[in-house]
Amino acid sequence: MNTLSADEKAAGWQLLFDGRSLDGWRASDAPGSFSVKDGAIVVRGPRSHLFYLGPVANHDFKNFELKLDVLTFPKANSGVYFHTQWQEIGWPSKGYEVQVNNSHGDPSRTGGLWGIQDYPKVVAPDGRWFTLTTRVTGKHVQTWIDQQLVADYTEEAIPARPKGLEQRLLASGTFALQGHDPESEVHFRNIKVRVLP
Repeated sequence: MNTLSADEKAAGWQLLFDGRSLDGWRASDAPGSFSVKDGAIVVRGPRSHLFYLGPVANHDFKNFELKLDVLTFPKANSGVYFHTQWQEIGWPSKGYEVQVNNSHGDPSRTGGLWGIQDYPKVVAPDGRWFTLTTRVTGKHVQTWIDQQLVADYTEEAIPARPKGLEQRLLASGTFALQGHDPESEVHFRNIKVRVLP
């Protein structure tokens, strides 16, 4: 776990999580919502977001492929933000959120782009690890759960955004893992990125 094969290194993949610590990451709101156990980032506690602020690409990604293994528990609600930036409190205002939710009351399920292109079906049930992949090239966003394509979205030239999501736009930025509420528990491991042209 949390290592790269020779082929992955040759293909340009880089690790964002060392499997032992939160080095390179910084939590907003409630830092206690994040810990490391058994080679995974454990997310459980009050609302908080863990932003990658480490050295890979100077934590500023535009075109990329991001992969991470995810384990959800009943009523879990989380997300993986991209093209976002550090903020001390609140829900991240910039960038997109790839939803992580297989059994929470929110009908937007894992792999959808929350609030923009939601996905209604559960692909990966709670209680088993799955790989969530996000690929961004230009204005095109795709997500996969294991090998199944979930989101396939191209941002419009002038995107219509609901109130509160005006900055949910493609630009560049970092990643963030979401801690949603105290009843939600999600684990993340094998977090790796490949910068694309």
